[in-house]
Amino acid sequence: MHSSSYYEAILQLRPDNDKVRQFVVDRLKERKNIFVSKTVELKTGVDLYLSDQRFARALGKKLKRSFKGKLIMSRSLYGRNKQTSKDIYRVTVCFRLERNED
Repeated sequence: MHSSSYYEAILQLRPDNDKVRQFVVDRLKERKNIFVSKTVELKTGVDLYLSDQRFARALGKKLKRSFKGKLIMSRSLYGRNKQTSKDIYRVTVCFRLERNED
């Protein structure tokens, strides 16, 4: 089991919008094995630290289909698996809502 500070992905919602946040919360409730390890409220929006990067990428695509906005996905090298020597990445999924959507 992973520690409570463990995360594989950051979902950034810009700006923070009640409809978009509720959409994300509803998707998280559907998946029992995925948790939010940290939520950071910012002036520009909110960052959700998620335990599964595949889920975060899929959620970003669902947000793009459901709301008007821009989706940016990036990854950063986090470390290297000692047993397999494979690189381990953390993913950042940024969904930027268009201004006229409310």
